[in-house]
Amino acid sequence: MTSEKPDSDQTIANLELRPLRPLPRLIFMSRWLQLPLYLGLIVAQGVYVWLFWVELIHLIEATFGSQEAIHQIVANVTPPGQAIAEMSKPTETVIMLVILGLIDVVMISNLLIMVIVGGYETFVSRLDLDRHPDQPEWLSHVNASVLKVKLGTAIISISSIHLLKTFINAHAYDAKTLIAQTSIHIAFLLSAMAMAACDRILPNYSSHSQH
Repeated sequence: MTSEKPDSDQTIANLELRPLRPLPRLIFMSRWLQLPLYLGLIVAQGVYVWLFWVELIHLIEATFGSQEAIHQIVANVTPPGQAIAEMSKPTETVIMLVILGLIDVVMISNLLIMVIVGGYETFVSRLDLDRHPDQPEWLSHVNASVLKVKLGTAIISISSIHLLKTFINAHAYDAKTLIAQTSIHIAFLLSAMAMAACDRILPNYSSHSQH
């Protein structure tokens, strides 16, 4: 029995070192076509950082009485089709809507990071962050299913912020818009719950089928 183990280990090693045939190698190398997509998302992340600081600077300037900044932040929180209100200083509701907008930008940026880092690690190539002190905790056990659930949870959080912004400024929306946004949020929530339930059921099903 002891003599068979080295042979089996050698067989596994030979299989691992065996070069791929041309067609499988081409198909496998096609994963690198995703690299420009992730680089593009990094550029999009930079755009969101720029928008965050522009909005934050406008909020600070409006707090100190800049009329141009006040007009800008009021215009940003006014729903399309509504007249922009004139005010000498930002109200508490306007400030709250601007802050929720900043939180929204941060959460979308978090979603981008999960897609960039988790997607690259899962579908393109290993990042080799095992010994890096700043490795995200969730990246150590990331796979397609985990990434899918985390993205669904992030989308629900972003939808919650949008829905909260709508409810705070509910007087500017009609009933159909409020019902539609609430229904969309519920649909996101049910979809995430369904994905989480599938991830809990499928491993159990596969383990039972093996027995």
